[in-house]
Amino acid sequence: MNLEEKIVQKNYIYEGKIINVRRDDAELPNGNPCIREVVEHPGGVCVAALTDADELLFVRQFRYPYLEVIAELPAGKLEKGEDPFESGKRELEEETGYVAETYRDLGKFYPTPGYCGEIIHLYAAKDLTFTKQKLDEDEFLNVEKIPLDKAVEMVLNNELRDGKTQAAVLKVKMLHDKGLW
Repeated sequence: MNLEEKIVQKNYIYEGKIINVRRDDAELPNGNPCIREVVEHPGGVCVAALTDADELLFVRQFRYPYLEVIAELPAGKLEKGEDPFESGKRELEEETGYVAETYRDLGKFYPTPGYCGEIIHLYAAKDLTFTKQKLDEDEFLNVEKIPLDKAVEMVLNNELRDGKTQAAVLKVKMLHDKGLW
């Protein structure tokens, strides 16, 4: 069975600094018309940086949509045309002050596929060296190290609610336990 829908016309309702919002006219696989609302986002990166002591580097920061401070792995938005891997390296150093010698691609994460086109590129990093944190002028966060096993417990206990963080923590744990990372 054909499952693909077709865009008939893109209709932009909002064009912002980070996101654009569309209300598209589309066509279902059976030929019937429908409306699809889409949030366009440039995408992002997330880095699970593992220390020699099997601790992950986390950042705690205030997230305005939830009006709370949450713990998450270092992450950031892709700049237009930026290579995701280079963005991941940049975000790791800017947010935590660490650079890594070794990286592993953990794949892509679709945070909200029902209405948002954002793709987050996940990476693991190890063989870390501290340089200097390089926060943006409007960035306020605290860095902390959480043992890998404790981070998994935190995912399972719903203490880490960020989806990209949950996925990357569990992937790193599986690779680590299999001796692959």
